[in-house]
Amino acid sequence: MRILMMGAGALGGYFGARLAAAGHEVGFVARGAHLAAMQTKGLRIESGRGDLHLDPVTAIASPEEFDAPEIIFLLVKNYDLEEAATQLLPTLTPGSCVVTLQNGISAPERLGAIIGADRVVPGVAYIPADVKAPGVIRHSAELERLIFGPGPKALDVVQRLVTALNATGCDASIAKNIQHTLWKKFIALAALSAMTGLTRLNVGPLRDCPDTLTLFRQAQEETEAVARAVCPDLPPGGTEAAMEMILNVPRHFHASMLDDLNNGKRLELNYLSGDVARLGAAHGVATPLHSFVTAMLQPYVGGPPD
Repeated sequence: MRILMMGAGALGGYFGARLAAAGHEVGFVARGAHLAAMQTKGLRIESGRGDLHLDPVTAIASPEEFDAPEIIFLLVKNYDLEEAATQLLPTLTPGSCVVTLQNGISAPERLGAIIGADRVVPGVAYIPADVKAPGVIRHSAELERLIFGPGPKALDVVQRLVTALNATGCDASIAKNIQHTLWKKFIALAALSAMTGLTRLNVGPLRDCPDTLTLFRQAQEETEAVARAVCPDLPPGGTEAAMEMILNVPRHFHASMLDDLNNGKRLELNYLSGDVARLGAAHGVATPLHSFVTAMLQPYVGGPPD
């Protein structure tokens, strides 16, 4: 398959490298030091499932340098999605499909408004990975799971993609209802981002304190209430599953938004707690905690305030 990784960070670098090593044609769109490192030294994966070094690798600065991809993984941050989607337009062929793996639940709809909803493949990723250094991706646990939810136009190509990913050892599948999958993850993620971001603490101290553990559940319950207003057939148990996760993850666990805060980067806040509050207001569901978090962290959305 011809596969373009639009954003060759942790997810794009890892899954793209596994697919390239299996013989697929993969292009990696990157920038800055990461792009320069891949162009000069290749792409290195450090993983308990097996290290990998690709050299040379097709690392490029623009998607237009990679012709006719069948599948494009759009892996930029939420706040860059519209700009990146517009850049993809010249590369699309009649059969091209684009996978979204952004945090939250709004990316597929926003992408569809630009490239056409029938091309969009909503997806959910579960993988602990980060960019250790330019040109180096660290996969810190064995989990590597991808779930897709394509429409009828994309089904054939996504089935081929799932087969290709499974052949690399990845746990890839097609969801029966991708909206249920997206909301189930979002119930946990929105609360995790809100609580660890606002307090600047890892999960451990927050679950040790009864007051903050109660707030964790409140954040999850607010998101689940919004989810049921938007998606009435959502199966029950979202809050219970999210709370079970919080009680069992390592003490140092936290949301990536906390890393962005600590590193002085822009925040995806408005696509996390912000979307909970926005959709809650639109559907008449009260979201006092997520509205508070959105307001309190808003000065940091564009990076550290002056």
